[in-house]
Amino acid sequence: MSAGAASPRTDATGRVRVEHLVTSGTFSLDGGTWEVDNNVWIVGDDKECVVIDPAHDAQAVVDAVDGRTVKAVLLTHGHDDHIRAVRDVAARLGAPVHLHPADTMLWEQVHPDTAADAAITDGNVFSVGGVELTAIHTPGHSPGSVCFRAPGLGPDGVVFSGDTLFSGGPGATGRSYSDFGTIIESIRTRLLTLPEGTEVLTGHGDSTTIGAEAPHLQEWIDRGH
Repeated sequence: MSAGAASPRTDATGRVRVEHLVTSGTFSLDGGTWEVDNNVWIVGDDKECVVIDPAHDAQAVVDAVDGRTVKAVLLTHGHDDHIRAVRDVAARLGAPVHLHPADTMLWEQVHPDTAADAAITDGNVFSVGGVELTAIHTPGHSPGSVCFRAPGLGPDGVVFSGDTLFSGGPGATGRSYSDFGTIIESIRTRLLTLPEGTEVLTGHGDSTTIGAEAPHLQEWIDRGH
């Protein structure tokens, strides 16, 4: 790697970095409950950061932030495993919670009679430490699902895909408010158009790349999930 080039998951200066936590809890919807492990992502430098999907364990997230200024808590979507702990996290960190308004009905199932602090819209840009994260509306797993692309992190950029795209295919669409055709269209038009080397940092499980997933689009369509 040439001098000054970005290391994996850092900007060109090596100052802004991506940190990763795995937290455990449950996901409940449509009368069922499942045990899940969630990926929590923190993007920032030694002074400030944003937190993406602070699931399940508020104390673990606060410990990882380690006293830094949190500019925003960004939610990829409104399923309860991703948002149940978010009010506790946000209160402890003094940070606003951002959610796409199309997932308001999911938010209200967990936090009735309240609202997120700010609405995410397609193209919103969040800046931290000089690195920009751009919101990409990718409905399908839920109506308000959003990914966050940071082209300045790593050699070819990263995208935080939430539950829209995983290693091996699309997020689940067999439950309320989800639609398979919609998630396929989101992935095809909004994510697989990114550079092949873009690292996909997912809401659950292993990371992947756009180049690793793109050749399998027709397979996913054929199998129907």
